[in-house]
Amino acid sequence: MKINTVIFIILLFAYLFLVQEVKAENIYFNNDTYVLKSGRFSHINKGYENEYFPESDEKDNWNKMIGIYYFPEIKDPIKFAQNADKEIETKTTVLLLKFIANKKQNKAVLSFLDSGEIDGKAYFEHNIYKYEPHSDKGMMILRYAKRYFASNNDDAKRIAKEIKKINDDLMEQIIISPMPLIVEKEID
Repeated sequence: MKINTVIFIILLFAYLFLVQEVKAENIYFNNDTYVLKSGRFSHINKGYENEYFPESDEKDNWNKMIGIYYFPEIKDPIKFAQNADKEIETKTTVLLLKFIANKKQNKAVLSFLDSGEIDGKAYFEHNIYKYEPHSDKGMMILRYAKRYFASNNDDAKRIAKEIKKINDDLMEQIIISPMPLIVEKEID
């Protein structure tokens, strides 16, 4: 009887430890739920990158996504964001929408519109990035992206109007959103 009780307690602790280890919280943003579907260590940035998608989307075929990126070696989020801003301005397929920096808090937010093509379908990708210091070391990035597919010029005009209408509201939501914790685990 004592052996069964001891084994039961050991198994219970092992179960609780393993359940806590693998579980990642869903992210709720702009009335949508995002599930962690990709986690990887970036050898370039020497930190983890997590990407969340709606349940119906896949990491290789998505319409919306939330990204959480940890760059432990970047010390100045504003300078990093300013460099990203300058790079965006040099690209012909990207349109800078807005850049905001808060020097007191060492945070920045950047929004832009990118264009591309998947399987012969043209799309616009609305991106918003928030850059802020990590509590211990380095920098965290919170990214929101949504793809809009356009089949003609009227679709493109409608998409442009919609993005112009919602950009400031989404930026404000990103600014006030707390930075989710990074999951340091390979997930595919």
